[in-house]
Amino acid sequence: MKTKEALFGRCCSTNDLLVAANRRPSNSTTNRTEEEGCGTALWVYQNLADLQSQDSPKPSDNMQGFYSKLDSSPSSSPLLGVGPGGDHGAVPLSLAVETEKAQALLQTFSSASLLASAGLGMFCVVADHALQLSVIQQHLWLRAALDNATHGLVGLWSWAVVIGLRKKSDLYEVLLAGLLASIIDLDHFYMAGSLSLKAAVSLPQRPPLHCSSLIPVLCLSLRFLMWIGRLKDAWCSLPWMLFISMATHHVRDAVRHGLWVCPFGNTAPLPYWLYVSTTATLPHLCSVLMYLTGTRDVISTKHGVAIDV
Repeated sequence: MKTKEALFGRCCSTNDLLVAANRRPSNSTTNRTEEEGCGTALWVYQNLADLQSQDSPKPSDNMQGFYSKLDSSPSSSPLLGVGPGGDHGAVPLSLAVETEKAQALLQTFSSASLLASAGLGMFCVVADHALQLSVIQQHLWLRAALDNATHGLVGLWSWAVVIGLRKKSDLYEVLLAGLLASIIDLDHFYMAGSLSLKAAVSLPQRPPLHCSSLIPVLCLSLRFLMWIGRLKDAWCSLPWMLFISMATHHVRDAVRHGLWVCPFGNTAPLPYWLYVSTTATLPHLCSVLMYLTGTRDVISTKHGVAIDV
């Protein structure tokens, strides 16, 4: 601003210079004087234009964060068009978010995800047949330990299909899902009131954590407690992890005993093919539900990539 005032001070004012430039000269001396005035006016305008171009605000690098990571060059994200520096302007943030959500949903049914689910179904068949071997059936502790380990591996595998294994923290989540699927069987000992394995596996009725009606109740209660405690977004997937762990455990047990849907009682035992197909499709169902409830967006931000929720 000081530079502009100094420039204006050299020729009084811009209006005076324009008047002097348009005034008819009466003699050669006046002619030369006014020509010099016009030259000075032209010089002033040229410098003012340069100053205005220098003073005009330029987009800060910090503003680039407004466009999200998806607003980049066409080569990196062809669905989004040209980014902030392109010819067509920046892609709106809402469009970037919707595109990221669509990519996450499509990745739920990617070839890798489908192959992992098929492998999960095959694992269930192999593990169940292995548990029927006479050498395992003759030892109660071995049979119970392997059956519980199978519950854990199915829950672990299912959650791995949901989130994918991209970071070290993903491995911790997968292990936690397997642990949750395994510790459900501890309610057998609680119901028996003893640490005796024989008493735990010969209960007159099913223990409380094997009631399938508890799954939505526990998951929604956990979500409510997280909202009350204002836990970080990193924990947003915990209710869904609990859902996968309990659902896979209950579906596997339903082959022998059916599902216990309180207060309606027990269903008929599930056909074996239905158990295997349900177990293989549960991770995809969970991913779609997470997409519909917006949980998938938060996980995508946490992981830094669009994930298959």
